[in-house]
Amino acid sequence: MLPIVVVLFDGLADRAHAVLKGRTANEVARTPNLDRLVATGSCGVLYAVGPGRAPSSEVAHWSMLGYRPDEFPGRAVFEALGRGQEVSDEHVFAYAALRPAEWREDGWWLSGRPDPHRDAEDAEALVKACDDLEVDKLIFSLTHVWRGEAVLRIGGGADDRVSDSDAFYRDRHPVLRPLPLVAEAERTARAAEEWTRWTMEILAEHEINQRRAEAGLPVFNVITLKWWGRPKQVPTFLERHGLQGTFIGDSSFLQGLARTVGLETHSAPESASPESDLARRLDLIDDRLAAGDTFVFAHQKATDAAGHTKDPLVKRAVIEALDVPLRARLPVDRAIVCITGDHATPASPDVIHSGDPVPFVVAGPGVRADNVRRFGELDCASGILGQLRGPDMMPVLLNAADRPLFLGSRPTPFDGADGYPAVLEPLT
Repeated sequence: MLPIVVVLFDGLADRAHAVLKGRTANEVARTPNLDRLVATGSCGVLYAVGPGRAPSSEVAHWSMLGYRPDEFPGRAVFEALGRGQEVSDEHVFAYAALRPAEWREDGWWLSGRPDPHRDAEDAEALVKACDDLEVDKLIFSLTHVWRGEAVLRIGGGADDRVSDSDAFYRDRHPVLRPLPLVAEAERTARAAEEWTRWTMEILAEHEINQRRAEAGLPVFNVITLKWWGRPKQVPTFLERHGLQGTFIGDSSFLQGLARTVGLETHSAPESASPESDLARRLDLIDDRLAAGDTFVFAHQKATDAAGHTKDPLVKRAVIEALDVPLRARLPVDRAIVCITGDHATPASPDVIHSGDPVPFVVAGPGVRADNVRRFGELDCASGILGQLRGPDMMPVLLNAADRPLFLGSRPTPFDGADGYPAVLEPLT
C-alpha cells in the first residue's frame, strides 16, 4: 500500500478567453513539468459538486475529502477552529463582517470594507462595542479576527438554519433580512434581524464613527452575517478512509476544516512568490512522508488570487511559475500523487467562482498512463478517468494506492468508510 499526496491549486480551472485565442490559462501556459506528469499518469476532469455548480472552497474541499453535505458544519465553524477557538454544538456560529453601507430607497447597500492597515484599530473597537448582546434570551458574542471581521457565537438554544444577510454581490443586492430555512429557526432569524438593527444603532452613535465622519473617512455602520453552522460529529479521516496525515496551507478556514476531520495542520504562509511557496510545500510533503504520514494534502491559493485579478495573462503567468518547482520534486516514485483544483476561478467574466471542469491528474507507482500529453482542461477531459465529481476523488486515490475497501465487506462500523480499514477492534 502506498501513501497519497494531493497538491491542490485553489481556483485552478479557467474559462476560454479571446486574449488567449479561445483557450484557458492552463491550456496556453508553458508547463513542461506538469506535461511530463500528465504523460505518465491517468487524467480526467473534476466537478467538486457537479457540472455548472460553482462551489465555495470549503464546500468543494469537504466534498473532495469524502464528506457528505448533511455532515457539513458550516464555514463559520471552520473559521473558529482554524483560529484556535473552542467550539461546541451548544452554540451556533456565523461569520460577521463590519462594513460601510449607504441607504438607498430599496435598502442598505455595502460600499466597501475596512482597510486592514488604516482602519484596523477602529474596526476592532467597533466590533467589541457590539459584543455580548442578548436578544430573546439568545446571547450574541463576537470574537474579532481581523479587519472588522469576527466569529459570531450564539448561545441559548439557537438554530443554525438561517439565511445570510450578506448577499456576496454588493453591486447587485442590498443587505438582506435573515430568514429561517425551517420553521424551527424562526426565533433565531428574528433575533438575528433584531441584533443587526441594534448593532446598527450602536455603530451609528459610536464616537469612533462620529470622528471618522468628521474626518471624511468611511463610516462602518452595519455588520453582515454569513456561513451559519453548528459543529457536528463526523468520522475522522482515519475512520473514513484508513489514512492519517497532514494538511499544509495558509488558509485559516481550511485548517479548521482539516482539524474537523482529524488531520494535523501545518501553517505555510503564502508570499508574492508562488514558485517559492510551492517549493516550501514540496519540502514539507517530503518531511511528512518521511515521518510516516499516509496522506498529505498541500493547498496553495495563488491560482485563485490570479483568477480574481480578472486578467488571463496574470493567471497564465502564475501557472507557469508554479510549474517550475515541480521538476523532479514530486514523490511519484513512492506515493500516489494527485494534482488538481477545487473549482474554477475564471479570469473573466466578473464571477467569483464557476462550475467549469477542473484538470485532475494522478501519477505514481502502478498508475496507468493514458493518451493525454498536455496539462489543461480540454486535454485532461479526454483522459481515462473521464468526468469525476468531488466524492469520487478519495475512492480513485485509495484504489490507486492499493487501499480500497472491498465493497461487500463490513469490517468497520464507521459511516461512509471507503478505504482499507485502519481502525479495527480485535476480538480478544
